[in-house]
Amino acid sequence: MDIIRKQTVKRSDPEKHPGGTPLAKTPRVDLGTEVIPKDRYTSEEFMELEWEKIWTKTWLLGCREDQIPEPGDFICTNIGRESVLIVRQKNNEIKAFHNVCMHRGNRLADEGLWHAESFVCGYHGWEYDSDGTFVDIPDLDTFQQGKPPCGGLAELPCDTWVSFVWFSLNTEVEPLEEYVRDLAGHFEPYHFERMAMTRWVTAEWNCNWKAAVDAFAEAYHTATTHPQLRWYLDDFDIQIDLYDKHSRYLIAFGLLSPRVESVGEIPPPLKFLLSDAGIDPASYEGPVNGIREAVQKHKRSTQNEQGKDFSELHDDQLTDDYNYLVFPGVTFNTHSDDLMLYRHRPHPSDPNKCLFDVWMFELIPEGEEWPKLPKHDFRPEGSTRSLGLVIDQDAANLASVQAGMNSSAYPGLWLSEQEIRLRHFHKTITDFIES
Repeated sequence: MDIIRKQTVKRSDPEKHPGGTPLAKTPRVDLGTEVIPKDRYTSEEFMELEWEKIWTKTWLLGCREDQIPEPGDFICTNIGRESVLIVRQKNNEIKAFHNVCMHRGNRLADEGLWHAESFVCGYHGWEYDSDGTFVDIPDLDTFQQGKPPCGGLAELPCDTWVSFVWFSLNTEVEPLEEYVRDLAGHFEPYHFERMAMTRWVTAEWNCNWKAAVDAFAEAYHTATTHPQLRWYLDDFDIQIDLYDKHSRYLIAFGLLSPRVESVGEIPPPLKFLLSDAGIDPASYEGPVNGIREAVQKHKRSTQNEQGKDFSELHDDQLTDDYNYLVFPGVTFNTHSDDLMLYRHRPHPSDPNKCLFDVWMFELIPEGEEWPKLPKHDFRPEGSTRSLGLVIDQDAANLASVQAGMNSSAYPGLWLSEQEIRLRHFHKTITDFIES
């Protein structure tokens, strides 16, 4: 469908909130027009190359800090064929370890959120303190060689950033602060620490992990895959910013898509946006494409009575989706009142499968009680339980996309300018592989 009208989205003035999220658009870069080879999505050989050069070399998302608030609290998370324990220490620090007993290789815990004063292997009873050091090795005197020289569990680099815990499988990885330097100051104004986790879901998907990343890194598919969003957001006039490893796009909510004709009355999705912000749709007398600005002004003027502090956010951030890809596989959909975070994890051995995590967070007004942490909800392959309309629509595409990529007739991705983040994503993959 051709664009039948164009508009220029009004962007925030960065001078109004000089310490807020950086708004400057990055310079346009020429990334070429070459086809992205399909074997990046289907080849076991390329999957192994990614594992060696990317997943075992970069910083990876582990959990939220407040998921493990007390000493002894820990989360077990799997990434590819590795499994990692992230543990709150007695001194309140956080450490990460390989989830493997140093005796015969047994895993010490299953994926999930747990509490333990120590880790005891269920095979032979080897015990480790929460700091990873040996506590007890049954019948130690029968080991002529004594204890393993490692001293305990294999520790991994671990650090925190914007309320989340990150780890790396690379013991010589650059500092996390350096890894995310291009995003310094981008998330802090949202104050994620004021947002409570409300959903924690993992789904097994029949697609490569990069196909899942792609689905949330471009808006070109919106008109066809998500037609209901035409009445809610501008899917064409989008600011796209490409950084060293990471990227983002800023997509305006509260506007009609330029792919539809103007309408005389307010469409239901925009009525919902008004009412969700506390504005009676029947009382709104402005133009349809004035709703975005009206919602921004109303949320700004009523933030104190709502118990919310938006003082560090730009006006755009009161309505819009600032969508970030933190390489290699974390999507942040940031909003003033909530955060939708997607974690894309590779399958241990099959390039045609992946794990897709949905973490949802809601801003809790000052003085209100926080909800309990949600339990981990695992959706095995074939589950028909909904992840939400938009995600369900994307998921419905991805199994078919992966099947088509395995066709002998298909050479690879033929990308438009609207999909420039995908091309940048693959450039970053290439940079890591060739480094």
